[in-house]
Amino acid sequence: MLRVAIDQARLGAREGGIPIGAALFAADGTVLGAGRNRRIQHDDPSVHGETDAFRAAGRQRDYRSTTMVTTLSPCWYCSGLVRQFGIGAVIVGENVTFDGGHEWLREHGVEVTVLRNQECIDLMADFIEREPLVWNEDIGR
Repeated sequence: MLRVAIDQARLGAREGGIPIGAALFAADGTVLGAGRNRRIQHDDPSVHGETDAFRAAGRQRDYRSTTMVTTLSPCWYCSGLVRQFGIGAVIVGENVTFDGGHEWLREHGVEVTVLRNQECIDLMADFIEREPLVWNEDIGR
């Protein structure tokens, strides 16, 4: 499942955006929607990886059995989306370059798995080194 999110992150990087990808999966592993941070590409600060994947999934009757997979620990905005819609599980590719709201989600009953995947770490570390101003803007600094 992480491969889908990583592929989205790499696509976003090729487009000139921030390399964060995500995908929402059904309980049986079916991809409901995949997306990437397209804040730069769309000139829209609300298009984070998780929100893009969520929108691509379309309306679902119930989100409790779904899993959001993201290459990076979700920010507060994306953590709020997970809580608002009751997404049952989150798989985080890495939390080394950014330690977002995944612990808060865990405290509120969301099943959270942090993988510390080296490919995800390298994608973000390289981007942050190249584009610190864009990165700080993305996380509200």
